[in-house]
Amino acid sequence: MGIFSAIKDAIFGHKAAPQVGAPAAAQAPAQAQAQAMPQMGQPAPAPAAPAPVDVEAVLTKIAQDKGNPALNWRTSIVDLMKLLDLDSSLHNREELATELGYTGAKDGSAEMNIWLRKAVMRELEKNGGKVPADLKD
Repeated sequence: MGIFSAIKDAIFGHKAAPQVGAPAAAQAPAQAQAQAMPQMGQPAPAPAAPAPVDVEAVLTKIAQDKGNPALNWRTSIVDLMKLLDLDSSLHNREELATELGYTGAKDGSAEMNIWLRKAVMRELEKNGGKVPADLKD
């Protein structure tokens, strides 16, 4: 498993607070039965696509739960990795840079680290995450 996969799994594995709406169990029994047993000759309704994971909300919740306000995951790839309990060593950041297609010098420079954080957020969005523009730019 790659470094990005570990980041994605750490974020997508956490469930943010459920969206406001009627829970499925609150449906009328007849409606629930009708959905469970479609009439002959009619295809069963497709399951609803999962809602995108709110990356900012999940990371904010993790940071609150850990009680470590010193981690600035919004601007630092190192702090983002530490927040997710991942090894933020230069070696792992070099590996992440390779995975995500970074073409500059893999020397741990500010340029590389800034690029990595933005690239991680863009990739999270491509993989079903909801990421605000300010975290991608």
